[in-house]
Amino acid sequence: MESFTRLTGVAAPMLRPNIDTDQIIPTRFLARLSEDGLGEGLFAEWRTQADGTPDPDFILNRAPWDRAQILVAGANFGCGSSREAAPRALRQRGFRALIAPSFGDIFYNNCFRNGIVPVRLAPDIVESIGTRLLQGRLAGCELSISLETGEVHIPGSGETFGFGTPPLLRRMLLEGLDEIELTLAHAGAIASFRRSDRQRRPWAYLQDPSFPPKEATP
Repeated sequence: MESFTRLTGVAAPMLRPNIDTDQIIPTRFLARLSEDGLGEGLFAEWRTQADGTPDPDFILNRAPWDRAQILVAGANFGCGSSREAAPRALRQRGFRALIAPSFGDIFYNNCFRNGIVPVRLAPDIVESIGTRLLQGRLAGCELSISLETGEVHIPGSGETFGFGTPPLLRRMLLEGLDEIELTLAHAGAIASFRRSDRQRRPWAYLQDPSFPPKEATP
C-alpha cells in the first residue's frame, strides 16, 4: 500500500455537501475488467458538458486547481454506496488528501487503504479555507498536511489546525501497510504462538502440512 507522511500541494475547493460516491465515480465507469483508468471517470457528470468537452466552469478544469492534490469538500463527503472505486478514482487523479467536516464512514476507512488521508476539521474552518482558496487569497492555493503530526498548515499565514485519525489506520498509512502486511509484521510472534499452542492442542493441527502425519487407521 502507498504510504503518506506529509504533503504540500495545491488544494481545490468543492464545498457542496453530501457529494456521494456515485457523483465521485459514476456507475458506468465500473463496468470494466480492470480498475485502470478509474480516474478518467472522476466527477464525470460535472467535469464534462453534454457534448463531452470539458466544462470550463468546473473547478478541477480550471488552473491552478487542475493540478490539485488536496480537495477541500463539504460535509458528508463520500456518502452513499460503499464502492471502493471512489477513493481509487481520486487517487488516480492525483489526490493525496481530503479535508471536510465529515465523511461517509465506509469511504473514510477506504481512503486510508488507498493512500489518501481524510482530514476532519470543524465546519467553520473548512468553510474559511475553501472560501479563501476560491477567492485566491491563499499563497499558491496551497496547503500543507502532515499525518505524522496530525496538522493542517496554511503556508505563509502561520495558521495550523490539528486533526485526529484512528491510530491503527494512521499507522498503516504512515508505513504503507495493508492488513496482510500488518499481520505479517508479527510473523515471529505468530510462529511462536503456533509452536506453543501445538504442544497444548496437537489435535488442532492434524490438517496442518507442517504437523507430522499419523499412520492411517485401517
